[in-house]
Amino acid sequence: MPVHPNVQTTGSILTSPHRLSGVYAITDDELLAAEKLLPAVEQALKGGVSVLQYRSKSNGDASKPFALRQQQAAALTRLCHQYQALLLVNDDVDLCQAAGADGVHLGQGDVSLAEARRRLGPSAVIGITCHNNDDLVEAAQRWGADYIALGRFFRSATKPMAPAASIEDLKRIRQLTQLPIVAIGGVNADNGRELITAGADMLAVIHYLFSSDQVQQRAQTLSLLFTHARNQ
Repeated sequence: MPVHPNVQTTGSILTSPHRLSGVYAITDDELLAAEKLLPAVEQALKGGVSVLQYRSKSNGDASKPFALRQQQAAALTRLCHQYQALLLVNDDVDLCQAAGADGVHLGQGDVSLAEARRRLGPSAVIGITCHNNDDLVEAAQRWGADYIALGRFFRSATKPMAPAASIEDLKRIRQLTQLPIVAIGGVNADNGRELITAGADMLAVIHYLFSSDQVQQRAQTLSLLFTHARNQ
């Protein structure tokens, strides 16, 4: 299956047309304590992760103040750039700017895509969750998203109550857009090939990757799914 390149030109450190493809890892505070964060992420990057999303919500937790999250996000940005990978921040435009990250991922209840683009500029990578909704996909295209995220496709340990999406939804939306698609929700090495075949450009992984003590090996296994797909 051909990989759909990012349709926008950005000023990112990465210039490859396939920079928005491959394994898309997402951090999780419960799985990655502070002392484990950088070592685990580096193992993931060594395994071939091309995009990392820093997802850490304070939710009023005094142990996760903005300054600490800024420090972590900035360190992850530097680490990702060493491996020619992107660092995106979940939801938080202020944190993205403060950490010098490459962009943000937005949910439907977060700051608008238009506002994020205004604040971060044309070079930022901005993705948005569209679940399995054609209208949200169309709006993402209209407002200049760099990619869309669909799912959850399988049972998810991280977000068990997230709206479900099907392989048929993925195939349908693949025909609607040339934007890169991230498939999320219970993704692992056993079901990832099916998602790539149906049109996913990136596989988002959280629990499968970071709940294991074999982070690099699991990232490599997922990366090989894309290598095989490109060679078909």
